[in-house]
Amino acid sequence: MSSDLVPLPDPKVPMWRRCAALGIDFFLIGLLCVALGANGVTLLFVFMISWLATRVFVVSKNQGQSLGGWAFDIRVVDSQFNRTPRLLELTKRETVMGLGAALFLMGLGGLTSGNAGILLLMLPIVIDGGAVLFDTSRHPQTVHDRIGQTIVIGSRRGYSLDLKIRYLIDKVKREMK
Repeated sequence: MSSDLVPLPDPKVPMWRRCAALGIDFFLIGLLCVALGANGVTLLFVFMISWLATRVFVVSKNQGQSLGGWAFDIRVVDSQFNRTPRLLELTKRETVMGLGAALFLMGLGGLTSGNAGILLLMLPIVIDGGAVLFDTSRHPQTVHDRIGQTIVIGSRRGYSLDLKIRYLIDKVKREMK
């Protein structure tokens, strides 16, 4: 029995590593938006252009890894063929994620003690990531992963930032004893 489907690789990525990689990308793009003094519609425009540039074009040229993905040894692959997704799949995936992240950034920027309703802008990214909690498959997918027909897997290529931080923490603990 032959099949054109390639079996999925084994390395499952913990959700905290995915969040940390997303956080690095979000922080760098958010920093650019703040440095440019963008707000409102300008913020959305600058953020989405930057987001798509780094999370679509860089990922397509860098074997499925953004800067955050490279830092934590994770990559995005097509869920069916186990290869770097094409531009269309990456664009669909990152448009959904980018809009949620842009709303999250607007929510952070507008948060004051008397304006707690702005927290509702953070809801789309929480719902998107929360879908993983109810996915019992071998490689749980977020909403944007399902839309783009992608999965996130571990990679041998990267900086291994999580391992380096763990090593430093262990070293500090040993020195304190």
